[in-house]
Amino acid sequence: MKRFTLFVVQLFLAAAVFAEEGMLIPSVIDAFENDMKAFGMKLSAKDIYDINNASLKDAIIHFGGGCTAEIVSPQGLILTNHHCGYGQIQQHSSLEKDYLKNGFWAKTLSEELPNPGLTATRIVRIEDVTADVLKGIDQLKDPSEKNAKLLENIKSVKQRMTAGTKFEADIKAFDYGNSYYCLIKETFKDVRLVGTPPNAVGKFGGDTDNWVWPRHTGDFSVFRIYADKDNQPAEYNESNKPYVPLHYLPIAAGKRTAGEFTMVYGFPGITEQHLISNEIQFYMETERPLRIKMRDLSLEVIDAAMRSSDELRIKYAAKQARIANAWKKWIGQLDGLKRLDAVNVKKAYEKTYNETAAGNNEWNSKYGKITARLNQIETEYKAYNLDYALFEEFLYVGPEFFKLIRGFESFKDKYASYEKEGTLTEKRDAYLKSIDNFFKDYDAKIDQAIFDRQFPLFLVNYALPSENAIRKKAAAEWSKQIYGKSIFTEKERLKNFVKNYSPKSDKTLLKDPAIQLYNGITDDFSVRVRPSVINYNTEKNALLKLYVEGKYIMFPNEKHWPDANSTLRITYGKLEGSQPKDGISYVEHTTVDGILEKYQTGNPDFELLPELVDFYNKKEYGDYAQDGEMWVCFTGSNHTTGGNSGSPVINAEGFLMGLNFDRSWESTMSDFIFDPTRCRNIVVDIRYVLWIMEKYAGATRLINEMDIRR
Repeated sequence: MKRFTLFVVQLFLAAAVFAEEGMLIPSVIDAFENDMKAFGMKLSAKDIYDINNASLKDAIIHFGGGCTAEIVSPQGLILTNHHCGYGQIQQHSSLEKDYLKNGFWAKTLSEELPNPGLTATRIVRIEDVTADVLKGIDQLKDPSEKNAKLLENIKSVKQRMTAGTKFEADIKAFDYGNSYYCLIKETFKDVRLVGTPPNAVGKFGGDTDNWVWPRHTGDFSVFRIYADKDNQPAEYNESNKPYVPLHYLPIAAGKRTAGEFTMVYGFPGITEQHLISNEIQFYMETERPLRIKMRDLSLEVIDAAMRSSDELRIKYAAKQARIANAWKKWIGQLDGLKRLDAVNVKKAYEKTYNETAAGNNEWNSKYGKITARLNQIETEYKAYNLDYALFEEFLYVGPEFFKLIRGFESFKDKYASYEKEGTLTEKRDAYLKSIDNFFKDYDAKIDQAIFDRQFPLFLVNYALPSENAIRKKAAAEWSKQIYGKSIFTEKERLKNFVKNYSPKSDKTLLKDPAIQLYNGITDDFSVRVRPSVINYNTEKNALLKLYVEGKYIMFPNEKHWPDANSTLRITYGKLEGSQPKDGISYVEHTTVDGILEKYQTGNPDFELLPELVDFYNKKEYGDYAQDGEMWVCFTGSNHTTGGNSGSPVINAEGFLMGLNFDRSWESTMSDFIFDPTRCRNIVVDIRYVLWIMEKYAGATRLINEMDIRR
C-alpha cells in the first residue's frame, strides 16, 4: 500500500500542469513545488508545510469544525468569514444589542466575547499511515473481521502517534480507503468574538447574490484564540491570555495583478468526483429538486417572518442563512451540471474506463465490471436513497420541534445513569437551561407554518407504508394537535414535564402527538430505510475503492486527487476572471462603486445603513486604494468547496490577500465535476476588510496588531 501511495504522488506530478483542479495534501506538497513556482510562487515547499519549523500551516485554523480561519497577529487574532461566525454573532445579539444589524467591535481585550463550544484547531503534522492501518487485513476474508481489525489498527496508531503529548489524533481514509493519513491536532477551546461588521457589509447581497458573481460582500468576522499561562489550550477562563502562535500571516496590502499566483489553504468539506452516471442523474432529476422544494417552502415562511419584525429577524437570522446557503447552491449546481451535460460526460468516461480495462486481462478481471455494478445498485436502491434525503430534510432541517424531541430522547436515555452517578439534578438543570436557550430563538407559529407546508410534500414523496398510523390522520389534524397540545411546542409545558420526569412518565409521553409522529416516521426509517441505505453505501464504497484504484493504474497521465474530506488541503491557481457562458465575460474584481449601484435598485438584500452610504460616497480609501478604486472582492481559479469558507487566499510571498467565502454559481457543480474554464472561487479583498475595520469601525487597535505589507 505504501507503493500505491507513492504511485499516487507520481501521478499527481504527471498531472501538475492542471493545477487549478485538485485539493492537495500538504505533507506531499514538495512534489508540486516546481509547478507552483512556474505559476509564480516565491515560497519553498517547507515554507508552506514543515513539521520541524514554523510554517504557513501553523497559521491555518479549523474554525468550529466546519470553516477555516487564519491567524493574523502575534496575539492570536484570527479572521474568518462573517457567515462562519454568524451563529456566535446571532447568539450575542438582542433587541438592545443588535450586533447583526449594527456590528460589534470590542475596544479592549476584556470586552471580547466568549463562545461556549466554539473551537479552533491547528494541525501539528500529517503522516501517511496506510501500511500500519491496513496491516494484517488482506489475510482476512470475513468483512466483519476486516472491519474489526481496521478499527483495532486505527486505535493502535492513534495511541502511538500521540504518546507523551497533549495532542489528539484523527485518522482519515483517502480515496475510499486506498490510503490513510493521520492528522495530529491541537484544539483550543477559548475562542472569543472580537468584531463583526453589520449585516449590510458582512451579508450584503443576501440570497440574491449568494453563489453569484459579481459580488460585493464584506464576508469577514474577527475572533481571538486564548490559551492558559503556558500558551496551552484551555477551557474558557477570565485569566486566559491571547494565544502566541508559531506563525501568523502578514497582510498583502499592495497592488493586485490579474494573473498573479493565488493559493488557498484550508479545510474543504466534501467533494464526490467519482460518482457514477446513474447517481448524478438521480441527483439532477429527483433528489436535488425535491430538497430544493422542501427548502423553498420553509424559506417562504422564514423570510416573510424576518421582514415582519426585528425580534423575529434576530431569532431566525442564523437559521435562515444555514437553510438558504445549500438551497441556493443546489439551484446553481443543477444548472451547472446540465450545462456540462454531466450525465453523458460520466457515461463517456465509464465507456473509456471499461474499454481500457478490456485491453488487459488483469485489469479486466479486476475493474471491468465495476461501473456496471455501481450503476445497477444505484437503480436498485434509488427509492431508499430518496427517502433518506427526505427524512433528513424534514426531520433535521424542517420543523424544529423534532430537534427538541431528539434532545429529550438523549436526556431520557441517560436518565438511569445520571441517577446512578448522583448527577441527575445537575444534568436536569443543564437540560432545562438548554430548553430556555432553544425557545429564545423559536416561534411556534413560524414552526407550524413550515410544518403545514412541508409535511404534505413529505407524505407524497416519502414511501411511508399505507398501514402506518401516520397516514390515518390528515396533515391538518396532525398540525392542530402538535402545536395545540404537544409538550414540545411550548416552553412551559416542556419544562414542567422535564422537572417532574421519571421513567413512569413514559406512558404519558407516548400519547403526545409530536412523539407519535416522530416515532411513526423514525421507526419506519430504522426498519425499512436505514438498513437499505447502509447496504447500498457499504457496497458502493467498496466498489468505488476499486474504481478509483483503477483510475490511478490505467490512466497514469490524467489528473487524480483525493476527494475533500474536511482535512487540511492546498489548492493553487491564479487571480483571474472567467467566461462562464457565451457572450458573458467576468472581470476579476469588483469595487465599492458596485455596492452603491446595487443599493440604488431598492432590493432589500442590498440595503445599507445610512452611515454606510455616507462612508462609501466619501471614497476616502487612503492607502488601501488601487488606482483610485477600492477593491471589494476578486475571483481566482482555485478549486474550493464547503469548508473552505474563511480560508486564506495567499499570494506568491506567503501574504494574506483575502478571505475565500464562496464560488460563482457556475462553479458549484465542481463538487462533482471541475471545469477549469468556468470554476472560480470568490474572495473578499483583505484591503477592503482593513478599510472597514479601520476607517468605518475605528478598530485601530486591531490594525496595529497586524504586519501590513504594502
